[in-house]
Amino acid sequence: MDENFKINFTMEFDDIDWALLNALQQDAAESNQALAERVHVSPPTALRRVRRLHEAGLVTGQVALLDEDRVAALRGHGLTAIAEVSLDRQGTEHQEAFERRVVQDAAVRQCYRVAPGPDFVLVLRVADMPAYQALAERLFTQDANVRNVRVFFSVRRAKFRTEVPFGRS
Repeated sequence: MDENFKINFTMEFDDIDWALLNALQQDAAESNQALAERVHVSPPTALRRVRRLHEAGLVTGQVALLDEDRVAALRGHGLTAIAEVSLDRQGTEHQEAFERRVVQDAAVRQCYRVAPGPDFVLVLRVADMPAYQALAERLFTQDANVRNVRVFFSVRRAKFRTEVPFGRS
């Protein structure tokens, strides 16, 4: 288990906590007053419970989600690629070394260790094809343990969600 995983399992969670988590996933910038109204509790109760959810490690941060296509239109083209990476040597130490290296690269937006099939699936975001070529050389070509890479370039994103589904509202 991840050493950063610090949720207190003795902590009781009720429907209000789940409703707060759901509401925070939809709009964490909402005022405490609006959040309290949304989940039908008093503002002090909402504030106390949200603070407790943060302390329990369930809420790890709050960010603004930008529309990548609109940013790309303002800053120049953007390119999203999904890469399947197979390693030559499969040992845990080799997988961990590759994972440590790729997650440090800013162009790697997501990294999944998967099975069966390739060892990793990476979601990449770069400015353009020359930037992708530089990334491929940096992450794949220069690594003697990378056996095979298959890359798919996104032509349209139909859905993107950040919420963690937990079946409650």
